[in-house]
Amino acid sequence: MEDREKSVVRFSDGKVLKGYLRDFSPQATDAIFEEETGDIHTIRIDDLKAVFFVKSFEGNHAYKDKKIYGISHNRGHRVFIKFKDGESLVGFLDGSVPWEKGFFLSKRDNATKGFFLYPADSNVNNIRIFVVAASVSDVTIVP
Repeated sequence: MEDREKSVVRFSDGKVLKGYLRDFSPQATDAIFEEETGDIHTIRIDDLKAVFFVKSFEGNHAYKDKKIYGISHNRGHRVFIKFKDGESLVGFLDGSVPWEKGFFLSKRDNATKGFFLYPADSNVNNIRIFVVAASVSDVTIVP
């Protein structure tokens, strides 16, 4: 079997699926997802909170990620993300800032459903995260 990238999709309602994205684009409205069990689903991107591209499905539940910069290589803009459900992430924004001046997500490029984030702590299970913009309440660029 080909070496596929492990993914965990987290829905806005808290539901979680573990498996592999078969068809995904930041501009698409849907993605094809194959669970570990082999079940295949068409998932609406707008129903998601984020897609976590992970090292393993199990992770290390005892590990507490360090939400600070300077412990891994800078990879772009340093950002603090706060989700509508209260969870927060710190990391590096991949590419250009997907919104205009300020921190207002309503001014983002509507063609793109979200943006990629690399965790500030490279020891976490997440390799990178696709953050769905509709699930975010606040984004702060950290100078």
